[in-house]
Order: sequence, then C-alpha cells, then structure tokens
Amino acid sequence: MRQQQMHRGGPPSPSCPSTSDRFPLKPNLALRHLNTAECGSETSAEPEKHEVRADNAPTDLSRMRSIMNFYVSYLLCLVLGLACVVCVCLWNSRWRGGFAWDGSPLQFNWHPVLMVTGLIVLYGNAAIIRLPLPGAVVYRIPLTWGQNKLPWKLLHAVLMLLALVLSIVGLCAVFNFHNAKNIPNLYSLHSWIGIAATALFAIQWVMGFAGFLLPCSPTSLRKLLKPIHVWFGGSILTLSIIACISGINEKLFFSLKGNSNGTQPYSRLPPEAVLGNSLGVLIVAFGLVVHRILSNQEWQRPDSGSGNMAYTPLLQEDN
Repeated sequence: MRQQQMHRGGPPSPSCPSTSDRFPLKPNLALRHLNTAECGSETSAEPEKHEVRADNAPTDLSRMRSIMNFYVSYLLCLVLGLACVVCVCLWNSRWRGGFAWDGSPLQFNWHPVLMVTGLIVLYGNAAIIRLPLPGAVVYRIPLTWGQNKLPWKLLHAVLMLLALVLSIVGLCAVFNFHNAKNIPNLYSLHSWIGIAATALFAIQWVMGFAGFLLPCSPTSLRKLLKPIHVWFGGSILTLSIIACISGINEKLFFSLKGNSNGTQPYSRLPPEAVLGNSLGVLIVAFGLVVHRILSNQEWQRPDSGSGNMAYTPLLQEDN
C-alpha cells in the first residue's frame, strides 16, 4: 500500500529534518528560526541585518565625533597660523619701519616675516596634508582618504617646496644685512638652530621627493624612508619653533634698550614687547595643535594596502 502511494505521488519532495530530531532537548523558538533559515526561508535574514546596523551605530557615532574633532582642530590650526602671520607683519611694518631690500635694517625685517610664514605656518599646514592641509596636514584630511594619493603627494611636495624657498629667502635677507653692516654671522644659538632646521628641511625635501615621488623608487626604499620621513618632519617643526622664539626674544632685547635708542626698555613691557611676546605664544600654540593632529592615530591616513581601511566620506554614507 505504501509503495503504491509513493508511485502515485511521484518522488518524495526534499524536506528538512525536524529541529526536534537534531536538538531533542531544546525545542525552543530560536531553534525554530534556525530550522527555518536552513530550509531556505529568506525572511530570517532581516532580524540579523537590523542587529548588524544596531551594532555599527556606536562605531559610526564614534567615527563622526573623531572627524568633527579633527576639523575643529584643523580650523584652530588655520586661525593660529593666520594670527602668527598677521602679528609678525604688523610688528615689522609698524614698529620696525617696514620693508626694503637695500642692506638697511628694513631688509632685515623680511627675515622674521619669511621665516615665520615659511618655516612655521606653511610648513606645519603642509605636514598635516601629507600625514591630513598645507604641508604636513593636508594628507590627514578625512575627505582625501578615499582619493588617489598622488595629487595629494604633489600638493604636499609643492607646499613644502614653497615653505623651503621662503625660508631660504629669509636667510638671504639676514645674511645680506649682516654683510652690509659688517655684523658677524652665525654667532648666536638662535642662528645655529635656525640653520640646522633649514638644512634638515632641505635634506628632508630632497629625500622625500626621491623616495616617494620618483616612479623608479622601489617599494622597499619607501618603507624604509617612511618612519624616518615622519620623524624628521616633526623634529624640523620643533626646531623651527625654537629658532623663531629665540629669534623674537633676541630681536626684542637688541631693539628695546631704553633711552639709548629712544625706546622703552624691554623690562617695562612696552606695546612692541607685548606684541612680540604674543607672537611667540601664538607660534607655540600653533605648534602644539599641529603636533596634536600629527600624533593622533585616529587621524592618520589609512594605508592603501589595508583591506578594512577604505574610507567613504561621511556625507555619502547610507542613513
């Protein structure tokens, strides 16, 4: 009888074994869902999808907070950098008489302006680009992570080269002034640190161009140079800050001598001294913010070789 029913109904349809046969001691609702999923039901995937999105919500919120913190820090960096340039220009134009290139003290005034602008502000911003905006900071901007590295490498190199050129012109200004007035060169600690920072900067740029931009440079060389390049970048910025602060203090001591040159002594803190000291404080604050950006591991550009480092701009993500 049973064989006749099998012949009439055709071959038996495939069926899943009952959950109670495999798990006789736990016939609960969770096992029924498992049994339904194994039988080919498509509706069981929806609860899992919702659970994954719920689990990722804290991660997305943390990432959004990190990105917002970066942009706030970078905005502060830009504001401090602009304030440094404005202060050094105001100081030398209003209290030091302006600018010229004739061997007079007015030519010397180019020295602090160009060194602060090139070796501090432009260099620090360029560093953020390469590691995220001008110079070292641009490379760390999260919106650039999903894009090709080469344009940002070129921007980083161009900004660094501009900073180096401004620094060299600033050195030429002070050397020409000293030679015209028969003043000895390179006798102070300020000048030693400044020359060391500029020389290391030039070497850093040449090595970076040869190691990271030339197509013929091998990958092994880039891996070897990368930690050295990063370390020297931060060290050069630190040396530049020290050189600028010591130079500002030296200039104020030389200029504010009291009755001998018709100025108030530095010890009485006249307006020029207040502006000079404020410029030094702004330079230190700028350097601290740049170092904060460069040292934060969450703000480093992901390596292109990492499979889980693909970045999608926050505004383009699915809600």
